[in-house]
Amino acid sequence: MEDFQTLIHFAVKKGASDLHLVAGERPFLRIQGALQAIKKEPYTKTQVEKIVSTLLSQEQLKELAVSGDVDTGAIIGEISLRVNIHKQATGLALAIRILPKQIPTPEELGFSEIMKQIPAFENGLVIISGPAGSGKSTTLASLVERMNQTSARHIITLEDPIEYRFTNQQSLIEQRQLGSDFPSFAKGLRHVLRQDPDVIVVGEMRDPETISLALTAAETGHLVLSTLHAPNAPEVVERIVNIFEGAKQQQILVQLAATLKMVITQQLLPNTEGKLVAAREILTSTPAVRNAIRQNNLGTLQSAIQTGKKFGMITMERSTEELNG
Repeated sequence: MEDFQTLIHFAVKKGASDLHLVAGERPFLRIQGALQAIKKEPYTKTQVEKIVSTLLSQEQLKELAVSGDVDTGAIIGEISLRVNIHKQATGLALAIRILPKQIPTPEELGFSEIMKQIPAFENGLVIISGPAGSGKSTTLASLVERMNQTSARHIITLEDPIEYRFTNQQSLIEQRQLGSDFPSFAKGLRHVLRQDPDVIVVGEMRDPETISLALTAAETGHLVLSTLHAPNAPEVVERIVNIFEGAKQQQILVQLAATLKMVITQQLLPNTEGKLVAAREILTSTPAVRNAIRQNNLGTLQSAIQTGKKFGMITMERSTEELNG
């Protein structure tokens, strides 16, 4: 384990965002988006298994044995990690995301002026989307930390796993982890609604029940922040709507039109200096957008983004162009 800790500190020193350990292979780091092998002897199957046994509980080890895949969080010294452990041909492998020591501020993450307004929202639904590794969790954490610094609220997070640890300032923050603190996002969200929250962070809206509960929470005066995997902002709305059918779909359209405040789709791209930064597409709630959602006229949302600059909207194409000067 001491060698593993040394490796983590080495990765941090190199500025790596990710570390990959695969049984029988040398470790690899991802630095500014590029994968680089470390000049080190390959980790044996036994060495990797030993590391895994120190990171997982007995329950998680059973889950790994059955499903072949498990997510967890870990802290090495002062370094927080998000870890995916999975089976592959030569044994176990670890994909380790190294999280910043400090939660980045909205300014450091390049939030637009409209995004900086989110911590002041009192209710509604805000969705962050994008591919894996695009910084969705970091964006959420930055928003929560700004709320924590500026307002007295009861904030409850449902996470898989817990990544950033918050220290209560003006707000009271409770962080709950899937598996150890609640069995599913839907059941966790149902219980949270009985706990007097002001803000609810749902790690991911994965199923119809979770989506329906999140919309109800937003509709009944709570601010709900969540993530969803989709390549662009209009498709976020389409995926939410299309997971339902018939009369339920019509109800979801009405609820979504009433509660959706903003959809942010982001991806990490190199800027002119070669540093990875977030390009973001933003859809905001305007009368035209709300009407399009209510009428299930979702094909017009992309054009609404293209013409909605004065409402804080921006296309991914335009955002990418701005990154490149």
